[in-house]
Amino acid sequence: MSLNLPKDYFTQTLAEILSIDSPTGFTRNVISKIRDCVHQLGYDSYLTNKGNLVVNMPGTGSKTVGISTHVDTLGLMVRGVNGDGTLTFTTVGGPILPTLDGEYCSIYTRCGRVYTGTILSNSPASHVYNDASGLERNNQNMHVRLDEPVNSAEDTKALGILPGDFICYDPKTIIMENGFIKSRFLDDKLSAAIVLATLKHFKDNNITPIVNAKIIFSTYEEVGHGLSHLPEGITELLAIDMGCIGKDLSCTEYDVSICAKDSSGPYDYEFTTRLINLAKEAELGYAVDIYPFYGSDASAAVRAGHDVVIGLIGPGVTASHGMERSHMSACENTFKLLCLYLRGSHNA
Repeated sequence: MSLNLPKDYFTQTLAEILSIDSPTGFTRNVISKIRDCVHQLGYDSYLTNKGNLVVNMPGTGSKTVGISTHVDTLGLMVRGVNGDGTLTFTTVGGPILPTLDGEYCSIYTRCGRVYTGTILSNSPASHVYNDASGLERNNQNMHVRLDEPVNSAEDTKALGILPGDFICYDPKTIIMENGFIKSRFLDDKLSAAIVLATLKHFKDNNITPIVNAKIIFSTYEEVGHGLSHLPEGITELLAIDMGCIGKDLSCTEYDVSICAKDSSGPYDYEFTTRLINLAKEAELGYAVDIYPFYGSDASAAVRAGHDVVIGLIGPGVTASHGMERSHMSACENTFKLLCLYLRGSHNA
């Protein structure tokens, strides 16, 4: 059976889930969309109390593995209201704040209203402020300007905007004909779309994995506790998350990255070796790297005390937590490695 990424399904699904605002803590809508996708493909699923979606993928063997990817993204949250009606904010996860200067955003209130605005520096005009270019972009020196006729804190509060409301900025997604994929939040919705495409591939081709797989779409990865709880029976956990590109790293936008170690420590040596051998034997474009400032759902699982073997792969993504980019080749290589993992390489 050839391994061909269902590209039309993949790109359509990717664009749809990228368009749904889903910073950590505000993921219900994107999980609902993904649950619809897996049900349309004919898989059973259930929601955990914290909102993770678990999809059951029965196999022929007795071994149960977990496959995780996360759909929560970076974002902002209203911290307060300034005297002129603009908003102060706190970060959700770790966005690179200078990249947000001038970005459009939406503010979701708890009363169901949605307002638009722009994220700006507190010195936003070069004709007025002599530090317009040099002012440090951080959450003390930035604000959100609302697209509403507000001139005071009272005006803004009358709109129903309160501290704790989510501020979601535009993903700016472009999927190019030459294979490049440009968007915010490719970490990790790019991997989520690859996993959904894998589920479709197995269903369309009537393939049964050699292992029983629980596919987990997690919702709190960006703040560190996405998979602090695991479904029962999982003995091996493979996180599908973005591969890092940059200083001292060999991964490119065309590769599937295999992580040997991140900030939580080494990933399982034998498991990682199996993944490397699968990629090597299939002649995939791959790289093995160490991520010094990175943590994953697999990291959260072992830190929570789960007795599981962990591994990590994912498509190479440049400019992570900023204006990210990858290429269709990285998605294809990740898709193929995930399929090969599910179809073999186990003592099931």
